[in-house]
Amino acid sequence: MIEFVTGEVVDLTPTSVVLVNGGLGYLLQISMQTYAQLEGKATALLYVHEVLREDAHELYGFFSKQERTLFKLLISVSGVGPNTGRVLLSAYDVEEVVDIIARGDASRLCRAKGVGTKTAQRIIVDLQGKIPDLIPTGGKGGVQGSVHNTTRDDALFALIALGFQKSATEKVVDALIKSGEHFSVEQLIKAALQQL
Repeated sequence: MIEFVTGEVVDLTPTSVVLVNGGLGYLLQISMQTYAQLEGKATALLYVHEVLREDAHELYGFFSKQERTLFKLLISVSGVGPNTGRVLLSAYDVEEVVDIIARGDASRLCRAKGVGTKTAQRIIVDLQGKIPDLIPTGGKGGVQGSVHNTTRDDALFALIALGFQKSATEKVVDALIKSGEHFSVEQLIKAALQQL
């Protein structure tokens, strides 16, 4: 079992990172929370959750232990897979997910792709008693800067990689950019996830 990976950041996208350690490159799937924390860093330490299947061996990386703990709790719920867990942690930060579950706000959970009403209710029922022990890290990482082509392209890439259709995603992202508000990649993806 891999507890964490530390190494040089050689490739970073909104959905994945490659860390080089001891001559090996580790591809880790990440959330927007972790992406925001990694931007601009030359090296990083990520806490790991392994998913082993017959056809794949996937590593999910998290900047904080709290995010990894919440991810594990989410995927322990019937009907919630790793991709849905990652989508939830991209749409909301740890504190928001904990608050949503504590309040029993199923409608907010349903805004994330792949989470229907029954799944949202199941998450709340299964996890309400478990989340009080999860202490949020406090404070969010972020990226600065106005929206430009690179920001738009990075946001589109991440959303399409998360399973959204390209045409619908482009409409939502372009509408958000035209609103005149300045977005970082993370903010643009979070705003789009609320509308998709």
